[in-house]
Amino acid sequence: MKGKQERKKRAAAITALLVLALALSGCGVFHKEEAAQEGGKVDERLRIQESGELTVVGFSQIGSESVWRTANTRSVERALSRENGYFLLSDNARQRQENQIKAIRSYISQRVDYIVFSPIMEEGWDTVLEEAKQAGIPVILMDRMADVDESLYTTWVGTDMTKEGENAARWLEDYLKRKGREEESVNIVILQGTPGSSSELGRTKGFEDVAAAHPNWNILDKRTGDFTTAKGKEVMQQFLRRYQDIDVVVSQNDDMTFGAIEAIEEAGMRTGAGGDIIMISFDAVKNALEMVQSGKIDVDIECNPEQGAYIDDVIGKLERGEKVEKAYVVEEKVFTRENVGEYLDSRSY
Repeated sequence: MKGKQERKKRAAAITALLVLALALSGCGVFHKEEAAQEGGKVDERLRIQESGELTVVGFSQIGSESVWRTANTRSVERALSRENGYFLLSDNARQRQENQIKAIRSYISQRVDYIVFSPIMEEGWDTVLEEAKQAGIPVILMDRMADVDESLYTTWVGTDMTKEGENAARWLEDYLKRKGREEESVNIVILQGTPGSSSELGRTKGFEDVAAAHPNWNILDKRTGDFTTAKGKEVMQQFLRRYQDIDVVVSQNDDMTFGAIEAIEEAGMRTGAGGDIIMISFDAVKNALEMVQSGKIDVDIECNPEQGAYIDDVIGKLERGEKVEKAYVVEEKVFTRENVGEYLDSRSY
């Protein structure tokens, strides 16, 4: 594994890139004050690179499309802080795979020590990760998986998306049984996340695998809500116009759930306990857990965004030359009205 001395050698390679960035700043208009400010940032980064005191990590995040994603980003920033011995280079891909690939190639050019990223979708990473491998830079996948040969990444830190889908379906099984409705016909619509993402693929598969054992569960429709409130509301409105008897909404993240509930309430119906539609959600951010407590959401399947500490631990092991596992699964819970009160006060996101 690369040590402190090798990090010093990277400074020369980075210098040219930083100088070029300065030259291109402001579309060719660069004032003295700006030059001084940016020059100070360059000097600081070069000093860090030359000293080898900090571990340099290139981090590419999918975007900031949801409360969960923001919490996930903050978790990484807290764990990989300067106080903890890191110099973190961050990039927001704004939901575009090409932006992530560009960022990763930039990190390779800058000869960072590690690359951490959450793949927007599972396909399309072979070439750029092969480039990282050839450069000798360990890649840590976070949250979502990439469909590549395992030799192209060091480890993955995240949640079991398929199990999350299964947990949602198992809860529905138990709920219908407790209500004496296990033999009734149940009409279900699914608000899916970003097509081709690990979360969409896993949660859909997990839920549908269990649903297949219930011939009375009718999945009427499934459409993407892009993990956003606005799109979730729009798709839910479409469902309500098309289907007259929806019993269950499975929404693959809380932001879409917020939009879906708005659409349902505007249509004169209610969700949750004593309402017209059973609402199943994923992520378990604080605003959603408050809706679980109030009864608007029946169950929220946690997708734990606090993954930064796991990544810090992995990098620490790699720095010490220790072996790491190929996957680290983050612990998660299932929240209902019965248990949510225990966790609300401590929820920070």
